[in-house]
Amino acid sequence: MVVLALLGCKSSNTVSIPEHPNVIFILCDDLNDYQGAFGGHPQAHTPNIDKLAASGVRFINAQTNIGLCNPSRNSLFTGVYPHQSRNFGLDTKSTKQLFKNNKTIMEQFSEMGYYVMGSGKLLHYNQKHLWDEWGVQINNYGPFAYDGEKQVGHPSVPQPFRSIGDIDGSYAPLSDIPRFNENETMGDNAGWAYSAKDGKVFKYVDERNRDLLPDELHARWAAKRIKEMDTQDSKQPFFMGIGFVRPHTPLYAPKRFFDMFPVDELELPVIKANDVDDTYYKDNYPVERTKDDKWYTNTSKGQMYSKMLTQSYGNNEEEGLKHFLQAYLACVAFVDEQVGVVLDALNDSQFAKNTIVVLTSDHGWQMGQKQYLFKNSPWENSTRIPLVVNMPGVKPGTLVEQPVSLVDIYPSLIDICNLGNHNRKNEEGLPLGGYSFKALLKDPTSDDWNGPKGALTAIATDVVDYNIEAQTFTYRTQEFRYITYPDGSEELYDLNNDPFEWHNLANDPAYATSLSELKKQVNEIINGR
Repeated sequence: MVVLALLGCKSSNTVSIPEHPNVIFILCDDLNDYQGAFGGHPQAHTPNIDKLAASGVRFINAQTNIGLCNPSRNSLFTGVYPHQSRNFGLDTKSTKQLFKNNKTIMEQFSEMGYYVMGSGKLLHYNQKHLWDEWGVQINNYGPFAYDGEKQVGHPSVPQPFRSIGDIDGSYAPLSDIPRFNENETMGDNAGWAYSAKDGKVFKYVDERNRDLLPDELHARWAAKRIKEMDTQDSKQPFFMGIGFVRPHTPLYAPKRFFDMFPVDELELPVIKANDVDDTYYKDNYPVERTKDDKWYTNTSKGQMYSKMLTQSYGNNEEEGLKHFLQAYLACVAFVDEQVGVVLDALNDSQFAKNTIVVLTSDHGWQMGQKQYLFKNSPWENSTRIPLVVNMPGVKPGTLVEQPVSLVDIYPSLIDICNLGNHNRKNEEGLPLGGYSFKALLKDPTSDDWNGPKGALTAIATDVVDYNIEAQTFTYRTQEFRYITYPDGSEELYDLNNDPFEWHNLANDPAYATSLSELKKQVNEIINGR
């Protein structure tokens, strides 16, 4: 999710933004549109994000550019599309090449005299040399269920979902201290651990007597630094990055957040039976069943996780989804509270009137629709990221329907903060893929938007193939979603009449002209720059 806001301006139309405003960049992991402000789930509890959103302009069709943490963050922080960099997965080759030749947004700010500091999960693989100051160094995903020897799936999670492992196969309140049978426990100190590799135990006695979660540590660090800078008389602008890992798995949070969402009172997403029948994702990324009745996939965790969760609850799909959804909503509420810690510190400081706040997620998350439970799908639940912008002169409550994407944040910030446009380190550097949406902040229908009509998203792959022809792309305009797969199959959804993307119209003659035009727009983005 993306939120930009300039806080503390009761009459924003009479306040002008400084030439080089401060920037606080908050990046959440796997956070979809489950906030009250964006209506992704009616029971979501996100008062801090909602308050921030109410003060600004909402981009209601914002999208990620690729559905996996590493390539999405690499694209976001460099302003380069994944199809430009060929950075489609977790490989290190394309990642190293990208950072060798292109400047990150942190480097852009630093070169213009900003003091650059950060803490938490920002880039997927942290690069401390990009920051003047680094905050808390810790395993951001912790704590983990620990059997005394290794990190494992939480023992309260039923099999086979628990067998997925210590990250994606785990969810529980912190009060549910991992306990193992004698034949499961491998050694001493079984329970919670910050990191088994480091041998660091996570102390939990009760809700009032426990170690802090990594996200809590990062929020407190940020609040502390804001208060410290507030007492100083420095005129140097700052860029602060804060990376919260929740609601990324494992879905652990204090019990009080789970208590907000009783399982028997949860509303599941609207899911249509047999919705996958007219789709082609399953054909391009097949899931197979092994002889020992386990699911196996080389590419699509989402299909596999959905099947395993259903199997874990006696083949009751709704029961499995409710338990997972409870944990996800709890972690969303938890991270919202951490956002509030940072924003409260900012609002209590002198920086409230000259600081841009950016809150974003790397991609969305699909909650069982189309028998898919994960990120990295080509459909709306996985690609959509809420976006709010508020700056002096911007009218709160304005809606922008023009689709934009994460790759547009880089050019927008260098435009708003007057950083210049020097994003290449050398001749091999790639051009900015996105466009500044600054003009849309004051006029949602502005002709000064120079970007495409829609937002392009690539689907990440486990097995890296750098050829464009081997990739899946999904394209979101105001009216349509168009998907093209490696085998040439296509999907088309009329979102005005089919917001849940239930009816694939790619083979409907009535939509042939629209299909052709969308295909042309996608080709222009991929091949035109």
